[in-house]
Amino acid sequence: MTSAPGIDVLQLHNDAERDGITKLASGAIVHAEGEVLILRRCAEDDFMAGIEELPSGGVEPSENLLTALQRELTEEIGWTGALTLDPGFVAHFDYISGSSRKTRQYTFAVPHQGQPIVLSREHTAYRWLHPTDLPDSDLTPETAQAIRAWAAS
Repeated sequence: MTSAPGIDVLQLHNDAERDGITKLASGAIVHAEGEVLILRRCAEDDFMAGIEELPSGGVEPSENLLTALQRELTEEIGWTGALTLDPGFVAHFDYISGSSRKTRQYTFAVPHQGQPIVLSREHTAYRWLHPTDLPDSDLTPETAQAIRAWAAS
């Protein structure tokens, strides 16, 4: 179970629907000691090959944003068990997915709490990045902005 104090997930879903969004994604700013976990996509991937990104992925029809986040963190970095989100923090950005759908990614902040990072085959490496070092990354401008919003919160 994932707790999200101060976040109305149903309202986020409704906001996206109102705005004509046809696909949702859920992502995490996993953070520890002021740094953020950044993953490197495989260079062979069809979509956004080789970029750096946050753990994230699409919301399946049977999921809400938080159950999708839990699943994505299990799949991409090997986390199991309950997650605790930073109270009230959620950022979002819109993009066109690899399947040409108007997508909104909601990004939540998740404290690291010492869990080991075990990468899936979708990623080749990870690193911890301080928000002041964003210019030295291969993050998309939208992802960098989500991290800046988190750092300012």
